[in-house]
Amino acid sequence: MPGTYSGTIVPLITPLDEHGTVDERSVARLLDHVRAEVTGLMPALTSGEGWKLDARQWRDVVAYTVRHAGGLPVLAGIQLPDTASVIERARTAVELGVDAVVVTTPFGADVTQDAIVDHYRAIRAALDIPVFLYNEEALSGNRIEFDTLLRICEIPGIVGIKESSGDAAFTRKTAESGTGVPVFEGWENLLADVRGVDGFIGPLANLEPALCNAMLVDPSPERQAELNAVCERYGVFRDDWYRWVKKELHERGVISSPTTHEEARAA
Repeated sequence: MPGTYSGTIVPLITPLDEHGTVDERSVARLLDHVRAEVTGLMPALTSGEGWKLDARQWRDVVAYTVRHAGGLPVLAGIQLPDTASVIERARTAVELGVDAVVVTTPFGADVTQDAIVDHYRAIRAALDIPVFLYNEEALSGNRIEFDTLLRICEIPGIVGIKESSGDAAFTRKTAESGTGVPVFEGWENLLADVRGVDGFIGPLANLEPALCNAMLVDPSPERQAELNAVCERYGVFRDDWYRWVKKELHERGVISSPTTHEEARAA
């Protein structure tokens, strides 16, 4: 039901060994590292290099997250270019026992707003699984306009919005719109500017979920400056942020290898 999700949800990095195999023990340790401070687990989204994972890697990281979730809800990221591919993968997510799927718009700069609405309607019509919508532009090449977002929120089974437009005014407008669908800020550096959101979903939650929670409770300029400094220290604001998050998690002994998808393929 809309309104169920709030607080800090972690978009998990995907622990890989040097051969590109998902490391189940590292997944389990990562979940133990964050579980006391987060309200949900989001594997295979952008921080998990979700758009790069092959079908086996995607299935493994989602299955291991479900296996070691310890009662936390699992919301599986699906970053594929078209509706049919998303539905096919979402069927696998249902088989694996996830609680919801997190879905971008179809890929392409020429995707219309009506096509975006039809995309989410088709997913919900095909599968009885809740859907989190992921509003971003870097991967899909398009973004959801405000009126379109309101139309999507009317579809039964839309349970959350990962609002990663990078536009604080848009995020505030969305949070104030009264749809009943919880809104999560996707950018660490904007949290002080989006008071009123229901929660946060961003890569820093892999490292410092307690700090993310503190920011939600007290979104002051001083707390924002502290959080920004931490993000700078760990490389969270870099284009390849997942690489640096993995590096820090490896140095802390949480994951066995800092290997990224690109590095495993090159090897």
